[in-house]
Amino acid sequence: MNEKHILLIISGGIAAVKLPELIRRLTAQGARITPVLTQSGAQFVTPLSIAALARSKVFTELFDLTEEAQMGHIELSRAADLVLVAPATAQIMAKMAQGMADDLATTLLLATDTPVMIAPSMNVRMWQHPATQRNSKRLQEDGVQIIGPNDGEMACGEYGPGRMAEVDEILARVAGFFRNGPLSGRHVLVTSGPTHEPIDPVRYIANRSSGAQGTALAAALRDLGARVSFVTGPARVPPPKGVDVHPVQTAQEMLTAVEGLLPADAAVFTAAVADWRMADAHGQKIKKQSSGAPPVLQFAENPDILARVSAHELRPQLVVGFAAETEHVIDNATSKRLRKGCDWIVANDVTPQTGIMGGAHNKITLIDKAGAETWDEMPKIDVARRLAQRIADALT
Repeated sequence: MNEKHILLIISGGIAAVKLPELIRRLTAQGARITPVLTQSGAQFVTPLSIAALARSKVFTELFDLTEEAQMGHIELSRAADLVLVAPATAQIMAKMAQGMADDLATTLLLATDTPVMIAPSMNVRMWQHPATQRNSKRLQEDGVQIIGPNDGEMACGEYGPGRMAEVDEILARVAGFFRNGPLSGRHVLVTSGPTHEPIDPVRYIANRSSGAQGTALAAALRDLGARVSFVTGPARVPPPKGVDVHPVQTAQEMLTAVEGLLPADAAVFTAAVADWRMADAHGQKIKKQSSGAPPVLQFAENPDILARVSAHELRPQLVVGFAAETEHVIDNATSKRLRKGCDWIVANDVTPQTGIMGGAHNKITLIDKAGAETWDEMPKIDVARRLAQRIADALT
Protein backbone atom coordinates (compact mmCIF):
# COMPACT_ATOMS: atom_id res chain seq x y z
CA MET A 1 0.00 0.00 0.00
CA ASN A 2 3.01 2.28 -0.20
CA GLU A 3 1.92 5.75 -1.37
CA LYS A 4 -1.62 4.54 -2.14
CA HIS A 5 -4.14 7.30 -1.47
CA ILE A 6 -7.27 6.35 0.49
CA LEU A 7 -10.19 8.72 1.01
CA LEU A 8 -11.57 7.51 4.36
CA ILE A 9 -15.16 8.48 5.18
CA ILE A 10 -16.07 8.02 8.85
CA SER A 11 -19.81 8.02 9.51
CA GLY A 12 -21.61 7.97 12.84
CA GLY A 13 -21.62 4.65 14.69
CA ILE A 14 -20.01 3.25 17.81
CA ALA A 15 -17.65 1.23 15.57
CA ALA A 16 -15.99 4.54 14.68
CA VAL A 17 -13.90 4.05 17.82
CA LYS A 18 -11.98 1.38 15.88
CA LEU A 19 -10.94 3.89 13.23
CA PRO A 20 -7.87 5.31 15.00
CA GLU A 21 -6.36 1.80 14.99
CA LEU A 22 -7.31 1.28 11.34
CA ILE A 23 -5.73 4.60 10.36
CA ARG A 24 -2.58 3.77 12.34
CA ARG A 25 -2.26 0.38 10.63
CA LEU A 26 -2.92 1.78 7.14
CA THR A 27 -0.35 4.54 7.51
CA ALA A 28 2.16 2.05 8.92
CA GLN A 29 1.85 0.15 5.63
CA GLY A 30 2.56 3.30 3.63
CA ALA A 31 -0.96 4.40 2.75
CA ARG A 32 -1.79 8.10 2.56
CA ILE A 33 -5.11 8.87 4.26
CA THR A 34 -7.44 11.79 3.60
CA PRO A 35 -10.16 11.65 6.28
CA VAL A 36 -13.73 12.86 5.86
CA LEU A 37 -15.74 12.98 9.07
CA THR A 38 -19.53 13.30 9.08
CA GLN A 39 -21.32 15.33 11.75
CA SER A 40 -22.54 12.16 13.43
CA GLY A 41 -19.11 10.55 13.09
CA ALA A 42 -17.65 13.46 15.07
CA GLN A 43 -19.82 12.39 18.01
CA PHE A 44 -17.64 9.27 18.39
CA VAL A 45 -14.15 10.39 17.33
CA THR A 46 -12.71 13.90 17.26
CA PRO A 47 -11.30 15.68 14.21
CA LEU A 48 -8.14 16.41 16.20
CA SER A 49 -7.38 12.75 16.96
CA ILE A 50 -8.11 11.65 13.40
CA ALA A 51 -5.98 14.44 11.93
CA ALA A 52 -3.07 13.57 14.22
CA LEU A 53 -3.13 9.88 13.24
CA ALA A 54 -3.73 10.47 9.52
CA ARG A 55 -1.25 13.37 9.42
CA SER A 56 -3.78 15.16 7.26
CA LYS A 57 -6.49 17.77 7.53
CA VAL A 58 -9.89 16.31 8.35
CA PHE A 59 -12.62 17.42 5.93
CA THR A 60 -16.04 17.95 7.46
CA GLU A 61 -17.96 20.65 5.58
CA LEU A 62 -19.22 20.70 2.01
CA PHE A 63 -19.18 24.49 1.74
CA ASP A 64 -15.71 25.33 3.02
CA LEU A 65 -14.77 28.24 0.76
CA THR A 66 -11.07 28.16 1.67
CA GLU A 67 -10.77 24.54 0.71
CA GLU A 68 -12.95 25.02 -2.37
CA ALA A 69 -10.39 27.54 -3.59
CA GLN A 70 -7.65 24.93 -3.24
CA MET A 71 -9.35 21.58 -3.81
CA GLY A 72 -13.01 21.33 -4.73
CA HIS A 73 -15.16 18.44 -3.59
CA ILE A 74 -15.15 17.03 -7.13
CA GLU A 75 -11.37 16.89 -7.19
CA LEU A 76 -11.28 15.50 -3.65
CA SER A 77 -13.66 12.72 -4.68
CA ARG A 78 -11.44 11.62 -7.55
CA ALA A 79 -7.92 12.18 -6.26
CA ALA A 80 -7.77 8.94 -4.26
CA ASP A 81 -7.03 5.37 -5.37
CA LEU A 82 -9.80 4.02 -3.13
CA VAL A 83 -12.76 5.43 -1.19
CA LEU A 84 -13.35 3.54 2.07
CA VAL A 85 -16.45 4.14 4.22
CA ALA A 86 -16.00 2.80 7.75
CA PRO A 87 -18.19 2.49 9.60
CA ALA A 88 -20.98 2.59 7.02
CA THR A 89 -24.26 3.17 8.82
CA ALA A 90 -27.69 2.18 7.54
CA GLN A 91 -28.29 5.87 6.82
CA ILE A 92 -25.26 6.41 4.61
CA MET A 93 -25.91 3.12 2.80
CA ALA A 94 -29.48 4.25 2.08
CA LYS A 95 -28.25 7.61 0.77
CA MET A 96 -25.65 5.92 -1.43
CA ALA A 97 -28.23 3.50 -2.85
CA GLN A 98 -30.61 6.36 -3.66
CA GLY A 99 -27.93 8.72 -5.02
CA MET A 100 -28.51 11.38 -2.40
CA ALA A 101 -25.91 14.09 -1.78
CA ASP A 102 -26.80 16.27 1.18
CA ASP A 103 -23.45 16.59 2.94
CA LEU A 104 -19.75 16.36 2.10
CA ALA A 105 -19.50 12.57 2.50
CA THR A 106 -22.47 11.68 0.29
CA THR A 107 -21.54 14.32 -2.28
CA LEU A 108 -18.05 12.81 -2.56
CA LEU A 109 -19.53 9.33 -2.92
CA LEU A 110 -21.89 10.45 -5.67
CA ALA A 111 -19.21 12.41 -7.53
CA THR A 112 -16.42 9.84 -7.37
CA ASP A 113 -15.25 7.62 -10.20
CA THR A 114 -12.89 5.84 -7.79
CA PRO A 115 -13.64 2.30 -6.50
CA VAL A 116 -15.61 2.30 -3.25
CA MET A 117 -15.49 -0.11 -0.30
CA ILE A 118 -17.79 0.07 2.70
CA ALA A 119 -17.71 -1.67 6.10
CA PRO A 120 -21.32 -1.71 7.37
CA SER A 121 -22.02 -1.32 11.08
CA MET A 122 -25.45 -1.20 12.67
CA ASN A 123 -27.92 -2.94 14.95
CA VAL A 124 -28.81 -6.48 13.90
CA ARG A 125 -32.45 -5.56 13.22
CA MET A 126 -31.38 -2.63 11.09
CA TRP A 127 -29.03 -4.84 9.05
CA GLN A 128 -31.70 -7.52 8.59
CA HIS A 129 -34.41 -5.01 7.65
CA PRO A 130 -35.59 -5.54 4.03
CA ALA A 131 -34.77 -1.93 3.17
CA THR A 132 -31.13 -2.32 4.25
CA GLN A 133 -30.85 -5.62 2.42
CA ARG A 134 -32.25 -3.98 -0.73
CA ASN A 135 -29.77 -1.14 -0.37
CA SER A 136 -26.89 -3.57 0.14
CA LYS A 137 -27.83 -5.50 -2.99
CA ARG A 138 -28.20 -2.28 -5.00
CA LEU A 139 -24.79 -1.05 -3.88
CA GLN A 140 -23.14 -4.33 -4.86
CA GLU A 141 -24.83 -4.16 -8.26
CA ASP A 142 -23.37 -0.65 -8.58
CA GLY A 143 -19.90 -2.07 -7.96
CA VAL A 144 -19.48 -1.11 -4.30
CA GLN A 145 -17.42 -3.70 -2.41
CA ILE A 146 -18.85 -4.62 0.99
CA ILE A 147 -16.68 -5.82 3.88
CA GLY A 148 -18.74 -7.77 6.42
CA PRO A 149 -20.63 -7.17 8.60
CA ASN A 150 -19.84 -9.89 11.12
CA ASP A 151 -21.90 -11.66 13.73
CA GLY A 152 -21.17 -10.43 17.22
CA GLU A 153 -22.33 -8.65 20.33
CA MET A 154 -23.62 -5.14 19.73
CA ALA A 155 -23.09 -2.09 21.90
CA CYS A 156 -26.85 -2.19 22.52
CA GLY A 157 -26.53 -5.69 24.00
CA GLU A 158 -28.07 -7.62 21.10
CA TYR A 159 -26.18 -10.32 19.19
CA GLY A 160 -26.17 -11.08 15.48
CA PRO A 161 -25.01 -9.77 12.11
CA GLY A 162 -24.28 -6.06 11.95
CA ARG A 163 -20.97 -5.75 13.81
CA MET A 164 -18.36 -3.94 11.72
CA ALA A 165 -15.58 -6.14 10.34
CA GLU A 166 -12.46 -6.19 12.47
CA VAL A 167 -9.49 -4.01 11.60
CA ASP A 168 -7.49 -7.02 10.36
CA GLU A 169 -10.29 -7.96 7.95
CA ILE A 170 -10.56 -4.44 6.55
CA LEU A 171 -6.78 -4.23 6.15
CA ALA A 172 -6.73 -7.56 4.29
CA ARG A 173 -9.46 -6.40 1.90
CA VAL A 174 -7.75 -3.09 1.22
CA ALA A 175 -4.40 -4.84 0.70
CA GLY A 176 -6.07 -7.30 -1.68
CA PHE A 177 -7.54 -4.42 -3.66
CA PHE A 178 -4.09 -2.93 -4.19
CA ARG A 179 -2.43 -6.20 -5.21
CA ASN A 180 -3.54 -5.68 -8.82
CA GLY A 181 -3.53 -9.40 -9.50
CA PRO A 182 -5.06 -11.06 -12.57
CA LEU A 183 -8.47 -11.16 -10.87
CA SER A 184 -8.54 -7.48 -9.88
CA GLY A 185 -12.01 -6.11 -10.50
CA ARG A 186 -13.52 -9.61 -10.68
CA HIS A 187 -16.20 -10.95 -8.35
CA VAL A 188 -15.91 -14.64 -7.47
CA LEU A 189 -18.46 -16.50 -5.37
CA VAL A 190 -17.27 -19.52 -3.35
CA THR A 191 -19.38 -21.92 -1.27
CA SER A 192 -17.73 -24.02 1.40
CA GLY A 193 -18.23 -26.38 4.31
CA PRO A 194 -21.11 -28.73 5.09
CA THR A 195 -24.75 -27.87 5.60
CA HIS A 196 -26.68 -28.85 8.71
CA GLU A 197 -30.25 -29.97 8.08
CA PRO A 198 -32.21 -30.08 11.39
CA ILE A 199 -34.05 -33.21 12.48
CA ASP A 200 -35.13 -31.63 15.73
CA PRO A 201 -33.69 -28.79 17.87
CA VAL A 202 -30.66 -30.88 18.91
CA ARG A 203 -30.02 -33.26 15.98
CA TYR A 204 -29.18 -32.66 12.35
CA ILE A 205 -28.07 -34.32 9.10
CA ALA A 206 -24.52 -33.39 8.09
CA ASN A 207 -21.29 -34.74 6.62
CA ARG A 208 -17.58 -34.76 7.42
CA SER A 209 -16.58 -31.75 5.32
CA SER A 210 -14.23 -29.43 7.25
CA GLY A 211 -14.45 -26.52 4.80
CA ALA A 212 -10.64 -26.48 4.48
CA GLN A 213 -10.52 -26.69 0.68
CA GLY A 214 -13.12 -23.99 0.15
CA THR A 215 -11.43 -21.71 2.66
CA ALA A 216 -8.04 -22.18 1.00
CA LEU A 217 -9.55 -21.49 -2.42
CA ALA A 218 -11.27 -18.30 -1.24
CA ALA A 219 -7.94 -17.06 0.16
CA ALA A 220 -6.09 -17.94 -3.06
CA LEU A 221 -8.65 -16.08 -5.19
CA ARG A 222 -8.40 -13.10 -2.83
CA ASP A 223 -4.62 -13.12 -3.23
CA LEU A 224 -5.06 -12.87 -7.02
CA GLY A 225 -7.06 -9.67 -6.49
CA ALA A 226 -10.63 -10.99 -6.66
CA ARG A 227 -13.48 -9.70 -4.58
CA VAL A 228 -14.60 -12.95 -2.98
CA SER A 229 -18.08 -13.63 -1.61
CA PHE A 230 -17.67 -16.63 0.70
CA VAL A 231 -20.87 -18.52 1.57
CA THR A 232 -20.01 -21.04 4.25
CA GLY A 233 -21.87 -23.65 6.20
CA PRO A 234 -20.84 -24.48 9.78
CA ALA A 235 -17.26 -25.46 8.90
CA ARG A 236 -14.55 -26.51 11.36
CA VAL A 237 -11.97 -24.09 9.92
CA PRO A 238 -12.43 -20.31 10.27
CA PRO A 239 -13.13 -18.25 7.13
CA PRO A 240 -10.20 -16.38 5.57
CA LYS A 241 -9.59 -12.70 6.20
CA GLY A 242 -10.28 -10.19 3.47
CA VAL A 243 -13.35 -11.84 1.94
CA ASP A 244 -17.07 -11.15 2.33
CA VAL A 245 -18.31 -13.92 4.64
CA HIS A 246 -21.94 -15.08 4.50
CA PRO A 247 -22.58 -17.80 7.12
CA VAL A 248 -25.46 -20.21 6.56
CA GLN A 249 -26.69 -23.45 8.11
CA THR A 250 -28.98 -25.23 5.63
CA ALA A 251 -28.98 -25.89 1.90
CA GLN A 252 -31.97 -23.59 1.42
CA GLU A 253 -30.17 -20.77 3.25
CA MET A 254 -27.10 -21.38 1.07
CA LEU A 255 -29.17 -21.16 -2.13
CA THR A 256 -30.81 -17.94 -0.97
CA ALA A 257 -27.42 -16.41 -0.13
CA VAL A 258 -25.87 -17.49 -3.44
CA GLU A 259 -28.69 -16.14 -5.59
CA GLY A 260 -28.62 -12.90 -3.62
CA LEU A 261 -24.92 -12.45 -4.41
CA LEU A 262 -25.27 -12.78 -8.17
CA PRO A 263 -24.06 -11.49 -10.57
CA ALA A 264 -20.51 -12.80 -10.32
CA ASP A 265 -17.76 -13.47 -12.84
CA ALA A 266 -17.20 -16.99 -11.51
CA ALA A 267 -18.83 -19.28 -8.96
CA VAL A 268 -17.07 -22.22 -7.34
CA PHE A 269 -19.17 -24.67 -5.36
CA THR A 270 -16.87 -26.52 -2.97
CA ALA A 271 -19.57 -26.93 -0.30
CA ALA A 272 -20.68 -30.46 0.57
CA VAL A 273 -24.39 -29.70 0.52
CA ALA A 274 -26.70 -32.30 2.07
CA ASP A 275 -28.83 -33.90 -0.63
CA TRP A 276 -31.72 -34.46 1.77
CA ARG A 277 -33.47 -32.63 4.57
CA MET A 278 -36.32 -33.50 6.89
CA ALA A 279 -39.68 -32.99 5.20
CA ASP A 280 -40.94 -31.60 8.51
CA ALA A 281 -38.33 -31.02 11.20
CA HIS A 282 -39.61 -31.67 14.72
CA GLY A 283 -40.09 -28.64 16.93
CA GLN A 284 -39.16 -30.59 20.05
CA LYS A 285 -36.50 -33.20 20.76
CA ILE A 286 -37.61 -36.62 19.56
CA LYS A 287 -37.89 -39.01 22.53
CA LYS A 288 -37.29 -42.74 22.58
CA GLN A 289 -40.46 -44.76 22.29
CA SER A 290 -41.37 -47.12 25.12
CA SER A 291 -41.79 -49.81 22.48
CA GLY A 292 -38.17 -49.38 21.43
CA ALA A 293 -39.20 -48.73 17.82
CA PRO A 294 -37.10 -46.04 16.08
CA PRO A 295 -38.88 -42.93 14.81
CA VAL A 296 -39.88 -42.75 11.17
CA LEU A 297 -38.09 -39.86 9.43
CA GLN A 298 -39.63 -38.39 6.29
CA PHE A 299 -37.07 -36.89 3.91
CA ALA A 300 -37.36 -34.26 1.16
CA GLU A 301 -34.83 -33.42 -1.54
CA ASN A 302 -32.79 -30.27 -1.07
CA PRO A 303 -32.46 -27.66 -3.87
CA ASP A 304 -29.68 -28.33 -6.38
CA ILE A 305 -27.63 -25.15 -6.01
CA LEU A 306 -25.05 -25.99 -8.69
CA ALA A 307 -27.69 -26.83 -11.31
CA ARG A 308 -29.75 -23.78 -10.38
CA VAL A 309 -26.84 -21.38 -10.85
CA SER A 310 -25.68 -23.12 -14.04
CA ALA A 311 -29.08 -22.35 -15.58
CA HIS A 312 -29.57 -18.96 -13.90
CA GLU A 313 -30.38 -15.83 -15.89
CA LEU A 314 -27.40 -14.24 -14.11
CA ARG A 315 -25.17 -17.24 -14.74
CA PRO A 316 -21.49 -16.48 -14.09
CA GLN A 317 -19.03 -16.74 -16.96
CA LEU A 318 -17.43 -19.73 -15.23
CA VAL A 319 -19.28 -22.21 -12.99
CA VAL A 320 -17.21 -24.83 -11.18
CA GLY A 321 -18.65 -27.71 -9.19
CA PHE A 322 -17.05 -30.25 -6.88
CA ALA A 323 -17.79 -33.98 -6.87
CA ALA A 324 -16.90 -35.98 -3.78
CA GLU A 325 -17.07 -39.61 -4.92
CA THR A 326 -16.38 -43.01 -3.37
CA GLU A 327 -16.38 -45.12 -6.56
CA HIS A 328 -16.01 -44.65 -10.33
CA VAL A 329 -14.77 -41.15 -9.55
CA ILE A 330 -14.09 -39.85 -13.06
CA ASP A 331 -17.14 -41.48 -14.67
CA ASN A 332 -19.50 -40.21 -11.98
CA ALA A 333 -18.00 -36.74 -11.99
CA THR A 334 -18.11 -36.50 -15.79
CA SER A 335 -21.79 -37.43 -15.74
CA LYS A 336 -22.40 -34.88 -12.99
CA ARG A 337 -20.84 -32.06 -15.04
CA LEU A 338 -23.17 -32.78 -17.95
CA ARG A 339 -26.20 -33.24 -15.71
CA LYS A 340 -25.64 -30.04 -13.76
CA GLY A 341 -24.66 -27.89 -16.75
CA CYS A 342 -21.50 -26.45 -15.16
CA ASP A 343 -18.23 -25.71 -16.96
CA TRP A 344 -15.82 -27.63 -14.75
CA ILE A 345 -16.07 -30.35 -12.14
CA VAL A 346 -13.35 -30.91 -9.56
CA ALA A 347 -13.55 -34.58 -8.58
CA ASN A 348 -11.91 -36.37 -5.70
CA ASP A 349 -12.04 -39.75 -3.97
CA VAL A 350 -13.34 -39.32 -0.43
CA THR A 351 -13.37 -42.94 0.70
CA PRO A 352 -12.24 -43.04 4.36
CA GLN A 353 -8.85 -44.56 3.59
CA THR A 354 -7.83 -41.53 1.48
CA GLY A 355 -8.14 -39.16 4.46
CA ILE A 356 -9.15 -36.38 2.06
CA MET A 357 -12.50 -35.38 3.57
CA GLY A 358 -11.51 -33.44 6.68
CA GLY A 359 -7.78 -33.88 5.98
CA ALA A 360 -4.99 -31.50 5.01
CA HIS A 361 -4.26 -32.91 1.52
CA ASN A 362 -6.29 -33.44 -1.61
CA LYS A 363 -5.94 -35.27 -4.90
CA ILE A 364 -8.24 -33.99 -7.60
CA THR A 365 -9.19 -34.55 -11.20
CA LEU A 366 -10.24 -31.41 -13.09
CA ILE A 367 -12.89 -32.26 -15.68
CA ASP A 368 -14.08 -29.93 -18.44
CA LYS A 369 -15.46 -30.37 -21.94
CA ALA A 370 -11.96 -31.21 -23.20
CA GLY A 371 -11.50 -34.14 -20.83
CA ALA A 372 -10.02 -35.02 -17.45
CA GLU A 373 -6.72 -33.91 -15.91
CA THR A 374 -5.56 -35.62 -12.71
CA TRP A 375 -3.26 -33.73 -10.37
CA ASP A 376 -0.79 -35.26 -7.93
CA GLU A 377 -1.77 -35.29 -4.27
CA MET A 378 -0.73 -32.05 -2.57
CA PRO A 379 -1.70 -29.83 0.39
CA LYS A 380 -5.11 -28.26 -0.03
CA ILE A 381 -3.57 -24.79 -0.04
CA ASP A 382 -1.49 -25.77 -3.10
CA VAL A 383 -4.56 -27.23 -4.81
CA ALA A 384 -6.30 -23.93 -4.12
CA ARG A 385 -3.51 -21.78 -5.56
CA ARG A 386 -3.28 -23.89 -8.71
CA LEU A 387 -7.05 -23.92 -9.20
CA ALA A 388 -7.32 -20.17 -8.54
CA GLN A 389 -4.73 -19.53 -11.25
CA ARG A 390 -6.72 -21.71 -13.66
CA ILE A 391 -9.81 -19.69 -12.88
CA ALA A 392 -7.89 -16.46 -13.48
CA ASP A 393 -6.62 -17.80 -16.81
CA ALA A 394 -10.17 -18.73 -17.85
CA LEU A 395 -11.54 -15.28 -17.03
CA THR A 396 -8.79 -13.26 -18.73
